Amino acid sequence: MYNTILVPLDGSKLAECVFPHVETLVKGSQAKRVIFARVVEPFRPPMTDYVLNEDQLKKVDKEHKEHAEKYLKEILGQAKYGSGVRVETAVLHGNAADALAEFANKNEVDIIVIATHGRSGVSKWVWGGVADRILRSSCVPVLMVRAPGCAPGI
Repeated sequence: MYNTILVPLDGSKLAECVFPHVETLVKGSQAKRVIFARVVEPFRPPMTDYVLNEDQLKKVDKEHKEHAEKYLKEILGQAKYGSGVRVETAVLHGNAADALAEFANKNEVDIIVIATHGRSGVSKWVWGGVADRILRSSCVPVLMVRAPGCAPGI
């Protein structure tokens, strides 16, 4: 049922809490492909008197992309799902939720597995909810994994 699994990561240990779930999905559904993805959002400098020129902005974006590639390469080295499972990485650029939903739709992804803090109320409004926005904008099923230590509540 789930041939291709997309696993969005942001470099945090929270995001990596999905790994056991991904492993179970791979085994249970006999998935053929797992894609670990990281989104690099365009750098927006803070409001200060110092203004970065276009070349400096491109340099920062390039450094962020290289950091994402290095991180995903490390994750790729840890992923062991057995023969017959192709493990890939993808560095995307843009708004995280939009880029991931678009990637999933264009790359025949069958399910997205993403970690969430499970915030609500003002905390969610302040911090945003990438997992929630993916859930709302994606056309494929989304498995949201609550962070360890999650406290129930609204």
